[in-house]
Formats: sequence, structure tokens, C-alpha cells
Amino acid sequence: MNAGPKLQLRLGQKLKLAPQLRQAIRLLQLNRLELKDHITELLESNPLLEQEESGTETDEEAPESTDSTEGKEEFEFDDSFEDWSDLPEGFSPAGPAENSLDQFAEDKSADSLIQHLLWQLNLSSFTETDEAIARAIIFALDDAGYLVDDLDTIRISLAPELLVSREEVAAVLRRIQSFEPVGVASRNLAECLAVQLQALPGHVPWRGLAERIVEQHLELLARQNLKALQHATGFAEQAVAGAVALIRSLDPRPGSRFGLDESNYIAPDVYIHPGPEGWHLTLNPENDPGLKLNDYYVSLIKKTSGEDAKYLKERLQEARWLIAGLELRNNTLVSVTRAILERQPDFLEHGEAGMRPLVQRQISEALDIHESTVSRATTQKYVHTPRGTFELKYFFSSSVPLANGEEISATAVKERIRKLIAEEPVGKPLSDQALADTLAETGILAARRTVAKYREQLGIPTSAARRRINRFSATA
Repeated sequence: MNAGPKLQLRLGQKLKLAPQLRQAIRLLQLNRLELKDHITELLESNPLLEQEESGTETDEEAPESTDSTEGKEEFEFDDSFEDWSDLPEGFSPAGPAENSLDQFAEDKSADSLIQHLLWQLNLSSFTETDEAIARAIIFALDDAGYLVDDLDTIRISLAPELLVSREEVAAVLRRIQSFEPVGVASRNLAECLAVQLQALPGHVPWRGLAERIVEQHLELLARQNLKALQHATGFAEQAVAGAVALIRSLDPRPGSRFGLDESNYIAPDVYIHPGPEGWHLTLNPENDPGLKLNDYYVSLIKKTSGEDAKYLKERLQEARWLIAGLELRNNTLVSVTRAILERQPDFLEHGEAGMRPLVQRQISEALDIHESTVSRATTQKYVHTPRGTFELKYFFSSSVPLANGEEISATAVKERIRKLIAEEPVGKPLSDQALADTLAETGILAARRTVAKYREQLGIPTSAARRRINRFSATA
């Protein structure tokens, strides 16, 4: 037989996340203060970037009146979002190799992580029992997002009201670990890294080998002993190096990047203000720092060669990606904010009582973008309205059924509970069951456990505690 060389044509699909898209994902993930620091760092390190002199307003001079946006550039909305089309289903921020640069401020609050997880829990389809297990797990996390209690401790903490098995707790734990940030509620580093790897698409290069290293050879990885890893796994140097690079791109402390320094002043990313023909939406000028290419250094590219030319070309590409990424980030922020407020018009008129049920999926479908993009665009991004400044994810709310078959948002129900408690007779506080009965009289079908959960989220004590407070006040 002829054993000579043969020409074969093979067709296949391969996921490749472009560096430009990775840059855009990272920029969208940053809050306003982190974005400002990131841009400052790049301006100092990249000679091809410079900032235009601008007379834009400061945060304190942001629009407050009903005047039109005279003197401000009208924002063009891009509804296509074709640049996000390469984002794979379930993509985690920990995926790209550049994520090793994503080190956020160290002074983070565990409460902020808990609130972020409880918000996701509130929008998930858990049974009452599974929700109770999930809440117990979330409140047992440390600052880095790790679960400090074992499964039996979680199970015992729910008794005697709820008698659950260890397997039930483990099943709920796996669901929590898939929340954003992926890998949260892990019990050790190996599990944290394994969960993040499993969340990546199966055809990501070296994923299988990376999972094996994390599961069986984490100690060798910690020693950075690539030769020993090659010997232990039987893979070549290139494969091991690729797997190690993938592992290093993961986040070993998924809870650390959540929260804001309480001393930081929260400046809105977007302003909502009334105008002659309705509500106007204006982007905070600091989100558009006016970056441009330095003409002098661009001209040098044609006059240089060798390593100098290579360096300048790389910085030119980096600068162009940053400018394009900032434009995409601003388009996304404005479009997501507009889509949210189009679905929450009564909030601007009536406050929390006018809030409607809304979930991320509705916004992602309306804008034809991935849900994770909506999550990044609303986490730690703030909008100023005539009713105050709110995080964008505040406008998402689960639903509570009404007697007539319609739905009302959980936020609106919380507002009604707050008012009922504020107006309750002195010395005769309403129990959770009484509150549920009163809501039912108005057509809101909320169970007692649901009322108790909302009351706790409002920071209101139980009826027994409120009775003791009233007695103390009366004798004081």
C-alpha cells in the first residue's frame, strides 16, 4: 500500500474569545472608581494614549433641572450589540487569561457579597425548603466567599423546623456555586477552581488537563514545579504550561471583589432627569474620559523598525481596543438603563410601591445580549433619579401572585409591609401571619414565611421584639 502523505480537509468549530472582547468584558465589569484607576494606569504605561482637554461637568454639576441637554452630546444608542455575539453561554469572568489583572480593591465587605447572592437567590426558582438551605449556606461564607461550615453543620442549623438530609444540602450547594461569582461557596481551593473550570465550555484548550491538575496535583502546582507536573500527568511541556496558565486565570478568592469601601462617595454612572418631553438619560461624563491616540507616537511607527516598531504596534492595538471597549461599555450601560426604566416607569412617579416584577432575562432578550452582560452592566453601577441614587440591579425584583391572576413585584410588597408596620397600633404590633392576612385582603397572596423574609430584609424586628421595644419606650 502507498503510505505517502495525504491531504485531508476537516471541518470543526472552535471557541476563540477575541482579546478585544475580553477587554470589553473586563471594562464592563469594573465600577466607576475602578474604571478611573484602570484608565489612569494605562495612560501612564501606554505612550500612544492621551486624554483630551475637556471642560465637562463634574459630578456635582450633573443635570438637575428640566432643561434639555444643551451643551451635551446626544448619546447614540446601539441596539445590535454585535460585538457581544461571541460571548459563550455561561461564560465566567474568571475564564480569560487576562483576568489575573482583575484585582479589585482589597477593602471589601462580606455583607456586599451576601446581598449579591441573596439577590440572585430571590430571582431563582427554589422551593421553600431549598431556599432556607441556600440562605443558611450564604450566611456561612467568609470574606473570600468560601463555606466555613460543613454540610452537617448546615443541616443541623435548620433543625428542628426543617429536617433535611445531607444530600439535599449538597444539591443546593452545587446550585449556589453556579451563582455569580462562579465558585463561591466552595469548601476549599481545589473545589473552587474545579467549579470555575467546569463552568467553561468543554472545548476550551487544556480544560480537561487543568481539571486533573486541580484535582490530583494541586501541591505540585503550588510549588510551580512544571517538570514534576509533566511527569505526573504524562503530558508534554506545552500542554502542561497551557493548563497551568488556564488555572492561573481563575479567581481563587471569588468573594473578595465584591463590595464597596464605605468611605467612598458613590457617584452615579447614569442620570435620569425630567425634560420637556419626558425623562432624559445622561451618561456621567467621567465614564467618557475623552481618550485619543497620540499622533506623534503613531507617526513614529512608520519611522522605526525591529523591537521598537513591534512595541509601538502592540501599544497602538491596546489603545484602540481600550477606546472601542469604552464606547461599547457606555453603549451597554445606557441601553441597559433605558431598557430597565422603560419597564419601571411607575417607580419614577410612585417610588417602591410602583415597582414591577423584572428579571435579567427580560432585559437580555429585549437587547439581544447575554444575561451575564446584563449582570455586569448592573452590578456596582448606579443611576441617579429624582427619588435618589440606586444600584441598577435594585430595579430587578421577583414576583408575588395577586388574587386576580396578575403579579406584583416583591419590592412593592416590601413597601406595603413597611407601611403596615409603620401604621400598626402602639402596643399591638402585627405578627407575620397578621401581615399576610392583611395583604391577602388587598389581593396580595404572600405566605407567612414570605412576609417574614421580606420583613427581615427590611431590617424590621419581629412582632415580639417590637412589643418589647414599645414597652421599654413607654417606661423610659
